[in-house]
Amino acid sequence: MSQPLVGIIANPASGRDIRRLVAYGTVFDNNEKTAIVRRVLLGLEAVGITRVADMPEHDFGIVPRALTFMSGGHQGLSLQAEPLPMPVLATDADSTRAAQILAEMGAGCIITLGGVGTNLAVARGCGNVTLVPISTGTNNVFPTFIEGTIAGMAAGLLASGCVGTNAVRRASRLAVLMDGEEKESALVDVVLSSVPFVGSRAIWDLSTVREVVLAKVAPATIGLSALGGALLNGTAEGAEQSGMHILLGRGALQVLVALAPGLIEWVAVTEYKRLAINDVVRFQPGTGTIALDGEREIELSATSVVEVRLCADGPFVVDVPAALEGAALAGHLHR
Repeated sequence: MSQPLVGIIANPASGRDIRRLVAYGTVFDNNEKTAIVRRVLLGLEAVGITRVADMPEHDFGIVPRALTFMSGGHQGLSLQAEPLPMPVLATDADSTRAAQILAEMGAGCIITLGGVGTNLAVARGCGNVTLVPISTGTNNVFPTFIEGTIAGMAAGLLASGCVGTNAVRRASRLAVLMDGEEKESALVDVVLSSVPFVGSRAIWDLSTVREVVLAKVAPATIGLSALGGALLNGTAEGAEQSGMHILLGRGALQVLVALAPGLIEWVAVTEYKRLAINDVVRFQPGTGTIALDGEREIELSATSVVEVRLCADGPFVVDVPAALEGAALAGHLHR
């Protein structure tokens, strides 16, 4: 029986967008990402993982640096980490292709370092492989800030079959349909912007935003997804109503929203509606751009017909605290 395999996809370009200039976003340089990967590797080895495969990248070499540091110091590792056999294009396609290869190799899980954009690219290729997302991005809605040591332990226990299914959940996603055909998807939000070109991509000026569709409504988030949390009104709405459609503009209702790290504003809302799985929203016609998870990707013509469907078939994600609790209760952390 082959040893369980864990994949690592660490994006060297995450956490560098314009929101570092217009707000107070945390900067995760690649030295810090390397330190996180060191702790991930120590967590993996502590629970018995000996095989790791990582996405190669020429910008910095995050995983090789993490391995070199530890092999030459007091924290030597016995696990093997090999770069995946793939070309490096220095685009989002690298993360997608790495996820595809890891799925084909039978990886037990994939640890990601990046923001929601990195995880969206990974989700396009990972199939049914469960993700352990560590945030090194901006808004941290899909990935979360979590200590690399315990993320590595949880990933290793999951890959080894020591974690119950109750520690894994399937995220929802938003399918973007153009003229009736699915073209793209998002994990957190889809936004209709009045800006007619992609430009710097990141959405940071709310005066350009006309409509927002959220995959999940939750408090304590940041970015455009925080609109949903601010609009929770205390009514007893069913758990099946997991998303929301929001129209922005002049209206009697204003909500206080953390749009970016340190950037908090009152936002005027014209109308909003909760969404259930398989509900479809049709955007108002007109020129503009569609942003996926905070970054403009699609330019529209005046005749474009854009619909967004809330779907239940997003990527599988591990609940790290639940995974560690389940492993402890089952005796996997005892000897």
